[in-house]
Amino acid sequence: MTDLSRRQILQAAGAAVMPAGLSGAASQPSESLRIAPFRIDVTPPQGHGCCGGWIRPIEAVDDTQEAIGYVLLGAGKPVVVCAVDWTGLLNRTHLLWRTAMADAAGTTPDRAAVQCVHQHNAPFACLDTQRLIDEQGDLPNTMLPEFFADCLQRLQVAIREAITKAVPVTHIASGSGTVREVASNRRINLDQDGRIISMRGSSCRDEALREMTEGLIDPQLRTVAFCNGEQKIVCCHYYSVHPMSYYGDGRASSDFPGLARKRRQQEFPGTTQIYFTGAAGNIAAGKYNDGSPEMRQILADRIYAGMALADKALTPRPVESVDWKTAEILPAARAVPAAETLAEQISDRTRSTVGRNRPAFELAWKQRVESGLPIVLSSLNINDICMLHLPAESFIEYQLRAQQIGGDRFVAVAAYGDGGPWYIPVRPAWPQGGYEVSVAFSAETVDDELTAGIRRLLAVN
Repeated sequence: MTDLSRRQILQAAGAAVMPAGLSGAASQPSESLRIAPFRIDVTPPQGHGCCGGWIRPIEAVDDTQEAIGYVLLGAGKPVVVCAVDWTGLLNRTHLLWRTAMADAAGTTPDRAAVQCVHQHNAPFACLDTQRLIDEQGDLPNTMLPEFFADCLQRLQVAIREAITKAVPVTHIASGSGTVREVASNRRINLDQDGRIISMRGSSCRDEALREMTEGLIDPQLRTVAFCNGEQKIVCCHYYSVHPMSYYGDGRASSDFPGLARKRRQQEFPGTTQIYFTGAAGNIAAGKYNDGSPEMRQILADRIYAGMALADKALTPRPVESVDWKTAEILPAARAVPAAETLAEQISDRTRSTVGRNRPAFELAWKQRVESGLPIVLSSLNINDICMLHLPAESFIEYQLRAQQIGGDRFVAVAAYGDGGPWYIPVRPAWPQGGYEVSVAFSAETVDDELTAGIRRLLAVN
């Protein structure tokens, strides 16, 4: 890719639609199974919008935001997996990122997965939404197309260079460690009728809410290591919590999961460290985080401790099988508000920025559903280890279901893939109400569809 204009980006996104029914087949790894880790800096420039454009734009950088991933070679067509320190990649923009990675690696978009970590002082990238915003002429940006194009260009260069330095993968390892006093369920305060009264966010200073139970969480940080003999080449860490200690101050940061990852990287420079946020749509640090600046490092230290525990549990085993699977879903958009109402809200200059930009995201989702572009779920299965890639802000229940469906297998879940539908609650959450349900762009039937997709990915061949 060279000199991508805004029009070229949108045209490429529109053309990169995959055929339906994609699914991988199990394969025996060849003796030349190799891995090629890559990384680029994706810290946005000053003035770039954050989290949809309704919080302060980037003014300074506390620490860099990165896109880190790997190309796996030698088990059929190459597989590419990447984690990005952004709020989200949505709709055709998510597909465009996967297509760019696939082109650089010499594979197809269905064999590429990109998941966001979901920090909020970061881009919420949806070029379809940005088009709707641009039409108004007075709204702050959520994604600068020129910056996005630059990221894709540098991403492709990094992937191509990485492949020339690919390292053999002979062994795979998995382990887990308990993370203490980080994650808590946001939807914990219900009235006698079972409806949400209030929630704990990423931070919380309401002592009554903080004293309530953690609620349903997954306390385990899971690590999967790709090894050349005993040498760990890439370590992928998975943990479920909203990754913000505080935000809205215009200072770019990878926040506490990124700081933990970077500390691990500094201590083990020969091993590429990648962090994935699990299904955390209803999980945040609010019980343990008052939003003070000093809590960022405290939370980072607790995540790091979980990484260290998981690392101790790693026992490399020879790679015996490699399997890449995909499953497609296209959840229906919720009926209300209608597209016409959303369009009116976007153009109503008496409304707040969030009251106009957020409807633009939902209208982009409705238009995407009408276009028939599916969400692609995927999983990389090596031996009895399943690395599952889910969309958007999936609730923790989907992760726990996946682990149950997986049985004795080691299931590591990365959510925040295609962010088009925003929150993805489970069916029982809808009558409870609450913030997450109010910004779930799909109908309740998404529970059935996503769960069925997970079952397809974890089915034993």
